[in-house]
Amino acid sequence: MATTTLKGQPFDRPVLDSMLRRRMFYTPSFEVYGGVAGLFDYGPPGCALQANVVDLWRKHFVLEEDMLEVDCTALTPAEVLKTSGHVDKFADWMCKDPKNGDIMRADHFVEEILESRLKGDKEARGVKVEEKEEDPKKKKKKVKATEAVKLDDAVVKEYEEILARIDNYNGEELGQLIKKFEMKNPATGVEPLPPVEFNLMFNTPIGPSGNLAGYLRPETAQGQFMNFAKLLDFNQQQMPFASASIGKSYRNEISPRSGLLRVREFLMAEIEHYVDPHGGKKHHRFDEVKDVELVLLNRHTQLAGQTKVEKVAIGKAVADGTVDNETLGYFLARIHLFLEKIGIDQTKIRFRQHMANEMAHYAADCWDAELQTSYGWIECVGCADRSAYDLTVHAKKTGAPLMVRERLAEPITIEEWQIDLDKKKFGPHFKKDGKTVEAAVEALPQEKREALAQDLKLDGKITIDVEGVGNGKVEISKDLIVIERRKRVENTREFTPNVIEPSFGIGRILYCLMEHTYWTRGSDGGDEARGVLSFPPTVAPTKVLLVPLSTHESFKPLLRHMSLKLRSLGISSRVDDSSASIGKRYSRNDELGTPLGITIDFQSVKDKTFTLRDRDSTKQVRADEETILAAIKSLVEGEKIWADVEKELPAFEGQEAGIEVPVR
Repeated sequence: MATTTLKGQPFDRPVLDSMLRRRMFYTPSFEVYGGVAGLFDYGPPGCALQANVVDLWRKHFVLEEDMLEVDCTALTPAEVLKTSGHVDKFADWMCKDPKNGDIMRADHFVEEILESRLKGDKEARGVKVEEKEEDPKKKKKKVKATEAVKLDDAVVKEYEEILARIDNYNGEELGQLIKKFEMKNPATGVEPLPPVEFNLMFNTPIGPSGNLAGYLRPETAQGQFMNFAKLLDFNQQQMPFASASIGKSYRNEISPRSGLLRVREFLMAEIEHYVDPHGGKKHHRFDEVKDVELVLLNRHTQLAGQTKVEKVAIGKAVADGTVDNETLGYFLARIHLFLEKIGIDQTKIRFRQHMANEMAHYAADCWDAELQTSYGWIECVGCADRSAYDLTVHAKKTGAPLMVRERLAEPITIEEWQIDLDKKKFGPHFKKDGKTVEAAVEALPQEKREALAQDLKLDGKITIDVEGVGNGKVEISKDLIVIERRKRVENTREFTPNVIEPSFGIGRILYCLMEHTYWTRGSDGGDEARGVLSFPPTVAPTKVLLVPLSTHESFKPLLRHMSLKLRSLGISSRVDDSSASIGKRYSRNDELGTPLGITIDFQSVKDKTFTLRDRDSTKQVRADEETILAAIKSLVEGEKIWADVEKELPAFEGQEAGIEVPVR
């Protein structure tokens, strides 16, 4: 489907990219040295847009949900990430071209080849195909043009099914696809070598000796888990609760591409919501969002090789089991409402469920909020039920009590198999292995204890598995151990919380927002179409443009006065008192997404009234200073929309095209 602008016009990515770089929303880092792939700097409007989106995120999640915000270090000891599984598993599959040494991400390579062949098939069938224009600043490799070759209908169907579940293939399967369909690097005409795993973390020694290995964090989550016990204390042992963190993360991407969408250093905003696993992971505020409708693409549809979506109320999706539980469903709805609030196009959002191969083995369910762009569907927010995995593995490794102790309303009697060891004999018998064997005995689950009690009764001894001792099997005689069924009374319950984790890629959200709010305004004079970014006033980098009708001296005191007034209200403004026509000055600030404009003219000097212009409609109203400032404040804080202001204040016709200015 061809990408369109906010107003339904054909979308031209190079024109938008050029505008964003020219107006310094973002720029390649170290550009004077040739730049580094996957690294970008934000300029003044980009910084302001990011700050406003993050501020709204804090209000929408941290303040609204009483979350506990932490700011943890990016530099992380290797041992922490080894325990979490990142050292062994945080990897993508890459393949190498044996001829020119090019390194390619395997799933992207398969995707691009199949998409190119499907495009060639459409051309051969006489279907017009939208060209994806490349950034003119990027170095171009000599590649063969797409060949218009008609494919069998069965092959087209097979390619489309592979693309629908591309995220579900492992390295071996990607290698098989490359071989089966004889995929060759277009730059060399050579088939790449079989895919191999590449760990995406940046490693670095900590300290001058280099003995302590470390990594730059690939996510903010681990720092939050490390502080779980302290946060639980801070929250007076109350459950459920959530921690939140906003900070930079780092991933050594194999082949960064697509501008801000795949970078090596990026801002993340992550939430870890801790919930009691018993009782179905209910959420006390679920009723507030149950009627919010989401566009869902479930895993069964994807595994059938399709991308058909369904619009469904989150209450129904949880009730029928499509979404695993209420807490996960609650956050999916809240994510949707946040994206809507910052200005994401509601026709270009879907929630895609992870397939089995994408999910970690411990995850109960996982959904991505994907936004449609000129690059296709882009994952911008992940929302996963991580079960109790992280807290469990860190507790096991360190011995730290990463669990909740809850006082029971009524004491309960528990009948269980208990083990007593004769410590006086046990230690001398096993000598240096005593502690290891004892730990293995204590860790025996109830069902295993029951079976061993029978063995002890019949044989007078038991055999258990103990890694690292002898041949891995240890025999314990009845004079060293007693296993009995006993009752005990419990006044407290201990449990390891499960974690629901919404994780936001702020840079990706910002880029999608810029695409979704972009459109062009034609000019009656036959001039080039002018770009507009229709950011909601709440997130727009600059809220108000102050425009004097001319460079007349009498306007300057009013300009200073209004600028100070806006500043005192905490509203960002910008003055454009250049000699360009008033229409041109508005136009270049429409490119920056500035939603409102105050015009200062001779009438303002006379009676202190001002015109207020709306960026999207270009309509204007006129009123006194106090009324105009009150209208701006209500728009910027999201309490009103322009249509409300238009109803309340008198319309004004005049300055947009430029009017005669009285001579001094």
